[in-house]
Amino acid sequence: MTDAPKHPINPDPANELASDHSPIDPRDFRNALGTYATGVTIITAIAANGKPYGLTCNSFASVSLNPPLVLWSLGMFSQALNVFQNASHFAVNVLGASQQALANRFAKSSEDKFVGVEWAPGLGGAPLLADSVANFQCRSAGRYYGGDHVIFLGAVEAYAYNGQEPLLFARGGYGRFLPGDAGSASKP
Repeated sequence: MTDAPKHPINPDPANELASDHSPIDPRDFRNALGTYATGVTIITAIAANGKPYGLTCNSFASVSLNPPLVLWSLGMFSQALNVFQNASHFAVNVLGASQQALANRFAKSSEDKFVGVEWAPGLGGAPLLADSVANFQCRSAGRYYGGDHVIFLGAVEAYAYNGQEPLLFARGGYGRFLPGDAGSASKP
């Protein structure tokens, strides 16, 4: 590993968001990002017509503890973008290690993602998926545009968790957390 940047610095920040002006190869950049392991979530909301929507997402992150804020991002060309932009609330359902099939199901475009899936309505009607290791019920608090994604900011109004093992994602595949010796574990 070298400390030298792989790509030159863009001398004109005004062109930074224009993909045709970026010196960075998008596929290689995605590979580099894939070295960072994330949790796997399904973000859910209810459309104005009462239909539940959900999608698999690993861009979820904590923003603030006080006030409690979280964020996630969605591609600008997602078919569900309009639903999430207009929903008063959304839920972040953190998946467990045994829920890989559910992650795959919600990662694909389909009209019947919720058929046979056990869920209950949360705040604003956002679906809370059964057996998730955690859920965060959020009031939509803001949207920000970043490149080819919309960043959704959520004010957490309720949450729950059960301590079960989370599902992880890295390098294009699913995995599990292998804890070390609890007595020698270091904290960030």
